[in-house]
Amino acid sequence: MDPTTDNAGPTTDPRSSRASLEALRAEIAKAVVGQDSTVTGLVVALLCRGHVLLEGVPGVAKTLLVRSLAASLELDTKRVQFTPDLMPSDVTGSLVYDTNTTRFSFQPGPAFTNLLLADEINRTPPKTQSSLLEAMEERQITVDGTARPLPEPFMVVATQNPVEYEGTYPLPEAQLDRFLLKLNVPLPTRQDEIAVLTRHASGFDPRDLGSAGVRPVATAADLESARAAVAKTQVSPEVTAYVVDICRATRESPSLSLGVSPRGATALLSTARAWAWLTGRDYVIPDDVKALALPTLRHRVQLRPEAEMEGVTADSVINSLLTHVPVPR
Repeated sequence: MDPTTDNAGPTTDPRSSRASLEALRAEIAKAVVGQDSTVTGLVVALLCRGHVLLEGVPGVAKTLLVRSLAASLELDTKRVQFTPDLMPSDVTGSLVYDTNTTRFSFQPGPAFTNLLLADEINRTPPKTQSSLLEAMEERQITVDGTARPLPEPFMVVATQNPVEYEGTYPLPEAQLDRFLLKLNVPLPTRQDEIAVLTRHASGFDPRDLGSAGVRPVATAADLESARAAVAKTQVSPEVTAYVVDICRATRESPSLSLGVSPRGATALLSTARAWAWLTGRDYVIPDDVKALALPTLRHRVQLRPEAEMEGVTADSVINSLLTHVPVPR
């Protein structure tokens, strides 16, 4: 996996990049048990330059998962614990007066990193939640009229507790739409939970990933090479139309008051391309679209109150639409 250098700068073999990114699963599994699908979702988001919202009850290793990902990728990472009294400047940074120079200078906030872990993002008021909007969309932060670019790569991984938990603020629709994927982190199976307890009984310390054997298996160069390869993944007109038909069907569903926007359709196309490349193909098939439909679309739709009272969920609506929208052959 040695990069070669030419006039265009350093490059990496896409096949080696794919192998390195696939190795993330095994590396993260040294610290986190039974979350393969969540790890895959995080890798897909990295390939698409997207952001991820992780939802799950407290104690299912959401924070440990993100820390393990950063350690496996050799990326700079910072963590912000979102609380009700957190201010926007605590995330983005602010101007600080220097008494020695009698001038104001910018003090960067934790958002200036490669992988920002926004822990329990829905425990802070909307004003602070929205402080991340510009960073997520424009890859920059503006303070006092000056735009400051963020490092590359840059990804926000936010965790949230289910909205019915006490002390939570629902994320605004505009911010939800900025997340490429919403991944549900489930409780472990019985066997996985036994494995977790066995590790802890053997001395595993989640605060010390090095002692668990977690090492970098991919670099920023691997990621950039992989992104270039994903951008070349072919999408037929029929598959493009299939993505559009799925998203348009959400706008016509009687169970939904808000359907998927064109931005959501673009997101689904991007994640399907990344998944196709990860599985070893240079073209997208309808099954790729189906595989990523739930995590890409579930947070972009809004249920009608009457449907919610009947126990309908966003996932069930999307699954139903996937069975009815004609699949191209």
